Amino acid sequence: MCGAHATVRGLLSELVASATDVCVADMEAGLEHLSRGTAGKADVLVAVIEPYYRSLETGARVVDLGKELGISKLITVANKVRNDDDRQAIERFCLSRGLVLDAVLPHDEAVLSADREGRAVLDLSPGCSYVQCVEGLASSIVH
Repeated sequence: MCGAHATVRGLLSELVASATDVCVADMEAGLEHLSRGTAGKADVLVAVIEPYYRSLETGARVVDLGKELGISKLITVANKVRNDDDRQAIERFCLSRGLVLDAVLPHDEAVLSADREGRAVLDLSPGCSYVQCVEGLASSIVH
């Protein structure tokens, strides 16, 4: 195993074991951290998919690898959904792969504006639709 993955896996194992509340790790997009077992101690895995084919395929594989690792709570979240066509395409894909679509996060200009300013969207536009959806998702994960 790659030394970097072994280090991160060990660190995450320690953090999860000692966490009294919640420990969130934002892993880079892709499959390597799962195929190497880096996220194997997670209680919850959130697979974020976007409305284009490669992202959908990768998201389905993320969920499959999460199952192989024995992660008990697998959540699928659609991100950057622009319209009903995007949503329907994602829903069809999820249905065809047996994935439960747990949340849909809209494409929101507030996210782009915050990113251009190097700020968190929560700080810049706390009432925007994207933040409201993320808050609902976070609440459902924690409870």
